[in-house]
Amino acid sequence: MQPLPDHGEHSYKGDGKLSGKVALITGGDSGIGKAVAIAFAREGADVLVSYLNEDEDAADTAKWIEEAGRKAIVVPGDIKSEDHCNNLVKRAVDELGGIDILVNNAAFQRTYADIADISLEEWDETFRTNIYAPFLLAKAAIPHMKPGSAIINTTSIQSRQPSPQLLAYASTKGAILNFTAGLAEMVAEKGIRVNAVAPGPIWTPLIPSTMPAEKAAKFGEQTLIGRAGQPAELAGAYVLLASSLGSYMTGAVIPVTGGEIMI
Repeated sequence: MQPLPDHGEHSYKGDGKLSGKVALITGGDSGIGKAVAIAFAREGADVLVSYLNEDEDAADTAKWIEEAGRKAIVVPGDIKSEDHCNNLVKRAVDELGGIDILVNNAAFQRTYADIADISLEEWDETFRTNIYAPFLLAKAAIPHMKPGSAIINTTSIQSRQPSPQLLAYASTKGAILNFTAGLAEMVAEKGIRVNAVAPGPIWTPLIPSTMPAEKAAKFGEQTLIGRAGQPAELAGAYVLLASSLGSYMTGAVIPVTGGEIMI
């Protein structure tokens, strides 16, 4: 990617907000997930990094976690599989001692100009990755979560301002908003908080891999800030929701959109 994204490798400074916690982050090999993994580790959390197949990227994330003095586990595999989701939670519990924070961040998207070009298989893959997996992971994780635990779902500005060329992706992001609100009510009596972060145009591998080069070059210029955001610029929102700083927040959505309006 040019320019290289900033995941906070040299900028994020932690001070123990997540000391002793265990986090499971999907899509933690790159982009927003990588920035969150680095921030969580520097705040004192051990981290299980779930990723599809980018071994080198995942190893780099693990390196930064371990340099922060925390434990890192990297687990490849497809989160569309219920067995794999169950295994991710089991490994966090068995190897890291529990699960306090679940970050449902991994996503799949492709662009299409016409609904006729979207196959049923494509629609199914988008929903199974973006909304089935958070359901499966939450279902597996909640029985192991103690009061004070947190689930954080990554939605998108697309949940409120859907782009027609991202029909499948935007539809899943709208579903994530409702999943977040409903699950927050369902688990409130257990002392588990459920919130979401809504990124705007963030410079992650999804962008150059799914957009024509000329559009990718202008990505984010429409925002009030006038540029794409960096993954590191979202990390603070996830730390807030994962830590005691967000103890009175559940069923909420934090927009990190460069000024694109979500109200």
